Amino acid sequence: MRNTTETQVLPVWRSILFVPAISERFVESAFKQPADLLQVDLEDSVGLAQKEEARARVGGIADRLAAAGRDVCVRVNRPWRMLVRDLEAAVRKSVLVVTLPKVPDASFVQSVAEVMAELEREQGLAQGHTRIIAMVEDAEALANVNEIAAAHTRVVGLIIGAEDFAASMHMAVDDDSLYIPNIMAVAAARRAGIMPIGFVGSVADFKDQDAFRARIRRAKRLGFESAFCVHPTQVPIINEEFAPSADEVEHARGLAAEFERQVQGGRAAFTYKGRMVDQPVLDQARQLLARHAAVMAREGKG
Repeated sequence: MRNTTETQVLPVWRSILFVPAISERFVESAFKQPADLLQVDLEDSVGLAQKEEARARVGGIADRLAAAGRDVCVRVNRPWRMLVRDLEAAVRKSVLVVTLPKVPDASFVQSVAEVMAELEREQGLAQGHTRIIAMVEDAEALANVNEIAAAHTRVVGLIIGAEDFAASMHMAVDDDSLYIPNIMAVAAARRAGIMPIGFVGSVADFKDQDAFRARIRRAKRLGFESAFCVHPTQVPIINEEFAPSADEVEHARGLAAEFERQVQGGRAAFTYKGRMVDQPVLDQARQLLARHAAVMAREGKG
């Protein structure tokens, strides 16, 4: 179980692009995409009859992507017999993180982490090399979302799997039905010190790019900082919207500088550009500047 009083350095993975392991065309396309994390998929994009073939391919795909300087993730399958075989193929130096679908509770995450530790020893990897993104996809998991987020030090991110979750709940996939589960996931992730991944809506809706941009902007306001994407056109939108804008950075820098001047004058609260500023407002500005620095470092501009 993670100690939620501890903080960990989180990777900057704004856009997480699915790459079906069975499709060489999509693999080749992935090299050209500016996604922060490329997620080689063994689950929903691979038919049951193709699972063995996809599993046999995943190591080579991951190695090629990593050799090109890309961060690589593998999404595995949930049933234990497939999951163990998937992990045997996925736990390797070139794979930084594994996405676990249909996570029911914390004990499941802990069991997977135990298998990962054994595989890392066999591979000669450092313990903890392979991190976990947990997917909450049914009513049971939502009831356990806080425990899942804090289940293990390997857990780096948490996401509501909208389509499976909606099916579990017998509800529509829309802004009304998914709002509360996503806010619960953000709160659980922040409490555990991990990344809240996602947005309110379906990952499959990508044709209307203006609507998708509005959805990601809303996600940022709600506290998300990363999202899965199923189409390359979503990647630049996610990367841009989950990074602080130039105006936001300028405002935060000015506010922080003014706060220092006011503190020297003995004031802990003041007005800046028409808004009252005190410590929580300063904390938000500093969070934004830290995010900006991390994104710039990610893009080699730091």
